[in-house]
Amino acid sequence: MREIVLTDRGPKPIGPYSQAIKVNGLLFVSGQVAIDPKTNEFLGGDIVQQTERTLENMKGIVEAAGSKLSHVIKTTVFLKNMNEFAAMNEVYARYFSTAPPARSTVEVARLPKDALIEMELIATV
Repeated sequence: MREIVLTDRGPKPIGPYSQAIKVNGLLFVSGQVAIDPKTNEFLGGDIVQQTERTLENMKGIVEAAGSKLSHVIKTTVFLKNMNEFAAMNEVYARYFSTAPPARSTVEVARLPKDALIEMELIATV
């Protein structure tokens, strides 16, 4: 059975998609950027600020779905500039300090809201 996750702990979707979907013990969280869930406004800032806000959004959605970051099994990180990898990685490591999930990181030409980072994940519930 498929269950849609929608919480005010993450930004409202800006298109025809769900924040996350729970199915068969897995949680699939849609790509998130640095949008403040309280105002639904794009935060902007540098890669550190955007990575922190993005991960806080992910954390809020994951927890609202009844899981936690320690249950994340795969993340995909989309960076506007791979030269920002080290700064992003430093923030990322604070959220996944022990037994980090599998991860792919790719550089992309452009992201929604002209964000510097977008991230999606899969977790167990």
